[in-house]
Amino acid sequence: MTRHCWFPDNTVLCNFAAVDRLSLLEKVLDGRGRWTQAVAAEAEQSMRYLPKLSQVTTGGWLGEPIEIDDPAEAALVDRVRRVVFAGSPSRPLQHLGEAETLVVIEHRSGFANSVWITDDGEAGHYARRKGISVKDTVDIMREAVVDGLVLADAGHRLLLDMEQAGRHLRGVPRRPEDLLR
Repeated sequence: MTRHCWFPDNTVLCNFAAVDRLSLLEKVLDGRGRWTQAVAAEAEQSMRYLPKLSQVTTGGWLGEPIEIDDPAEAALVDRVRRVVFAGSPSRPLQHLGEAETLVVIEHRSGFANSVWITDDGEAGHYARRKGISVKDTVDIMREAVVDGLVLADAGHRLLLDMEQAGRHLRGVPRRPEDLLR
């Protein structure tokens, strides 16, 4: 059976870095994690505020960033960035990570059936309509609890700590046991 890749976006990486639990995300991804060049660059920028993000690059658990080096694919990424994600022509990096991830999953056969991990509601909704499997931070915490990587109480506490750290999550369950559903 083929193991599909899981692509966390920078927001998800930052959520786990904010509570110093990138190691938990790494365990959930279990060698399946990948990222694009733009997401890697976004994480690099975010290291100024969340130095723990350096664990992602030094650990190498998302692999080498996937490059968009074909001119036709780069043009498609820019079109998706502007049309789908309303990226401004004057801000070429705006929504670039989302656009690269979407194009890689949708157009590169080696990444078909991959999972996109994003807390961007609109991006996730669009990807689902395109048939892409989408998870968010709360879904990843559910995976961690169900897989026995963290107890429900601790996972719930981590989600609340992320919110307390200023991270914006959707769908945090009211009770720890709800992470088991």
